[in-house]
Amino acid sequence: MSCSAAAAVDIPLPGSATRVTGWLCVEQPGAWGRDVIGDEVLGSRITAELAAHTKAAGVRPTLIRRPGRSEFTGARTVLIASTGPRDPWCERLEITGLEQLLELDLQLLNGPAPGIGARVTDPVVLVCAHGKRDQCCALLGRPIAAGLAGVYPEQVWECSHTGGHRFAPAMVLLPGGLTYGRVGEDAALDAVAAYSRNDLSLNGFRGRSCYTPVEQVAEIAVLEQLSPDRSSTDIELSVASISDAIVSGDPATFAGAALVTHLDGRRWLVTAHTVAHAPRQASCGAAPKPATAIVADPPRLLP
Repeated sequence: MSCSAAAAVDIPLPGSATRVTGWLCVEQPGAWGRDVIGDEVLGSRITAELAAHTKAAGVRPTLIRRPGRSEFTGARTVLIASTGPRDPWCERLEITGLEQLLELDLQLLNGPAPGIGARVTDPVVLVCAHGKRDQCCALLGRPIAAGLAGVYPEQVWECSHTGGHRFAPAMVLLPGGLTYGRVGEDAALDAVAAYSRNDLSLNGFRGRSCYTPVEQVAEIAVLEQLSPDRSSTDIELSVASISDAIVSGDPATFAGAALVTHLDGRRWLVTAHTVAHAPRQASCGAAPKPATAIVADPPRLLP
């Protein structure tokens, strides 16, 4: 059984988004190794220095390519994005040599848009198609990327591992860091269309990459409670973790809590707990290991 099929039985999507607040996406039309940095597909010297730079800045290095394996022209597209909870941004630039990657001040991704590239206003769509990392990503992700590219040709990229191949097909929308899993083509199209109009589709939504797992499930729980009557302004929520000490629960299963605040002043306290599932492989070909998920309790509206 593939890892995505094993997880689809009972592993929930909410709270499974990898936590990332800074992205460095580098066009690499050719073959990718298993590890973006470890396999040195960008060359040994560049790879070593870039690994140090991205780690120091807390930035996720990601390889991207157009669906269909287009021919490399010599100029590479580079996308830099900050996916924080407030004012996320994305900029695009082109480089003619990989050494130019080392000239980028990646610490800038922890602040406002620096203006070193052209501002990207339309959603950037990343679909994981990293077959060397896991076969589910290639087999399930590539058709989704191809279908999306037929509608949004300038916005869609196949990308390297985003975290959680057992949730393939996996998709991330920048600059919001909206992370999706198990998306069919219709659900993927709906998600991109919703984000384009400043809305958010909950179908296949795993969470925002800027949040912790507890914060992710808290936001989704409130959004689900607001559906289907919520308008586009209803997605303007702020989420913050709060001290576990103010919430009572079983210490063995208590995972934490988050405070979700709406622009109109409404506030919800959302507690969460950890649920254990039967062991299964986290990736294709791997040995089974214990699986857990964080599940939100019903949101409690505060005075």
